[in-house]
Amino acid sequence: MYEYARTDMPISFPGLFGDWSVNPDPVAIPIGNGVRWYGIIICAGLILAVLFCCRQGKKYGITEDNVYDMMIWQIPLCIIGARLYYVIFYLDLYRTAEGGFNWGKMIAIWDGGLAIYGAVIVAFFVLLVFCRKKGISFGAFADLGVMGLLIGQAVGRWGNFVNREVFGSETTLPWRMRVWVSTSEYIEVHPTFLYESLWNLIGLLLIIFVISKARTFDGENTCFYFIWYGMGRTWIEGMRTDTLKLFGWELFGRPILVSQLLSVLLVIAGAAVLFLNKRKHPHGQETLFVNRQAALRAAEETGTAGPVGDAAPAGEAESTESTGEAEPAEPDGGAAPSAPAAPEQEGEGE
Repeated sequence: MYEYARTDMPISFPGLFGDWSVNPDPVAIPIGNGVRWYGIIICAGLILAVLFCCRQGKKYGITEDNVYDMMIWQIPLCIIGARLYYVIFYLDLYRTAEGGFNWGKMIAIWDGGLAIYGAVIVAFFVLLVFCRKKGISFGAFADLGVMGLLIGQAVGRWGNFVNREVFGSETTLPWRMRVWVSTSEYIEVHPTFLYESLWNLIGLLLIIFVISKARTFDGENTCFYFIWYGMGRTWIEGMRTDTLKLFGWELFGRPILVSQLLSVLLVIAGAAVLFLNKRKHPHGQETLFVNRQAALRAAEETGTAGPVGDAAPAGEAESTESTGEAEPAEPDGGAAPSAPAAPEQEGEGE
């Protein structure tokens, strides 16, 4: 079973477009290790995600400054998390002949090897600390952030297309993708990068036009994200040929796939949190962070006391911070990363 294809040979979809093909060079600018289209596409997805979150932030009580401040922390730390996740599950690739570790190779992310779930895990903890420090609702920020995450993932998967990676097993379906494994041999496979990109786009549209309009608690978008993305990733991961294995362990005679296992767990967790919070907040949107902020501002303008337990508005959080009395965010039902996760790298992207 082939995991990677030649990057100097064309890509085509013979069942859809006949003999038409495209042969993009993965390197956009040949300087140093090369400025690759993968990185450019990832950056484009990140920029789109940040701009979208800035425009949507008011609906969740999150300011543009909150988004930009969060990104300063998220980007470098999520890259570290994505790399660490990959290295842990491919540890043998970074051992020396003597059995030690090649630390230089471990940090060489330009050679490929980042995993989206590693970034998501780190983003969860970074967001939690950030929201507690700023007095912002974790669930509200996460609800905004998962939309940006879906944008980044949907766009970023096209970097895998340029690299001829993240494809599935062989198929004869009309939308099969033809890639070359040698100068004379090709395979026709599931374009799983495309499946995931479209799945993420559909999830984003569902959140924007359906889920977010019916939110009754902060974290509801986030729960939906984990359920939706987890289901899609579970399905798609089963088709991929380059997926991470869980230390070579097997279940029912088949290798345990790291991302598939994690996806199933996230679906279960997301569904459980959604169910419990929907029972707790079946109707009304009074408890949403953005509405609590509005009520607090209205109370201040009329000179009456605000509701007990309301979190301070995001714009006021920094002023209280200097006295060390910043009000902690209200507990939320959801838990998720706030912003687009760090990119998956060329060559062995996860």
